Amino acid sequence: MGTGKVVGLAGVRRAGKTFLFFHAMQLLLEMGVPHERMLYLNFEDDRLQPIREGDLDLVLRSYRELYPDSIGKKVYLFLDEVQSAPGWELWARRLHDTENVEIFVTGSSSQLLARDLSTALRGRSITLEVFPLSFREFLNFRSIPVVEADANNESRLRAALVEYLEWGGFPELVLADEALRPLILEEYTSLMLYRDILERYGVRNEKLMRELLRHAFRNTATLLNVSKLHRDLASQGYQVSKNTLFEYLGYLEDAFLIFLLPIQELSIRKQAHNPKKLHVIDTGLISAFKTHPGRDLGHRLETAVFLHRRRRCKGLFYCADSLEIDLCDAEGQEFFNTCWDLGNPETLDRELRAMAFGAKCWPSAKGQLVYHEYQQQSLEGVSNCLPAWKMLIGDGNGNIQ
Repeated sequence: MGTGKVVGLAGVRRAGKTFLFFHAMQLLLEMGVPHERMLYLNFEDDRLQPIREGDLDLVLRSYRELYPDSIGKKVYLFLDEVQSAPGWELWARRLHDTENVEIFVTGSSSQLLARDLSTALRGRSITLEVFPLSFREFLNFRSIPVVEADANNESRLRAALVEYLEWGGFPELVLADEALRPLILEEYTSLMLYRDILERYGVRNEKLMRELLRHAFRNTATLLNVSKLHRDLASQGYQVSKNTLFEYLGYLEDAFLIFLLPIQELSIRKQAHNPKKLHVIDTGLISAFKTHPGRDLGHRLETAVFLHRRRRCKGLFYCADSLEIDLCDAEGQEFFNTCWDLGNPETLDRELRAMAFGAKCWPSAKGQLVYHEYQQQSLEGVSNCLPAWKMLIGDGNGNIQ
């Protein structure tokens, strides 16, 4: 608050954007701002539908009629799921320039970051991304303390990490009874599919989009080859062009459901022609599409490590030659490989060769091999290894925050 900018919160549905609005209102009340000078509107409320571009002017006019004492005083506007109101960005720009208001908006679309706010509100906006809970936030929600150099606490943290990878970090889900979690996840996936994909973009081929969504969440932390995916879908009887697949994948990205990580290459052409690595927004949603939620924990862990870094940095890549680096940044300052179990000597050897490959590519970078299961004797003398629980509650370098 008090930035002088239109503040946007963008992120996947049910991640907590509305809660942050209500929290901000509570802070304003504690600062002495009367509630009559705050206006909250959810543009997905059925009572506002269908909303037309010209209707937006009625918002402030109606508010002034209800609370005439607010005229001339600062008003705080909280506009939820604002992408449902056509022309909202130009209206918000005019209010920002001509009225004594502070404007906060949320949206379940990355277009809120890239196009609407940045284009229409040039220099007048800042945008924050809202993710589901991190592992550290998950521990706070569950009142699980972090005690360094405590074997019992470490065991509890390791068990909590497995639960986090299985069920994810959506706040409602974290606090729900385990029996209700599958039902909540099923509701979330249906809501995201219909509201954020089918309705928003007018997609008619619901069956194909549902299959694409299922493929994405069953194959997190794997390379996505669109040509192969096109052949697989064709063999299943789906009639779809490659261009349509690219378009549909773009919809999933825009709705914050997936991230497509490019290969680390200086050539943009090589980046475009190589497969991208797929990561999903939350490991818990995988359980809505898998019959055995506890499987593939290695892929889930790699996605959790990606999301941990993505919260802090947007310029991320993977690197592949004869060996693969799971995650690296654009500046070559850090890189990560993730492995669920380092107990197998062959697995450990493969991962150490990959880390040596990363060190050769970026001599000055800090590399970390992140793991969960291990044998103590196998890690003796091995540097730059970090337990997953410790990495995910710290700054990525082993420093617990």
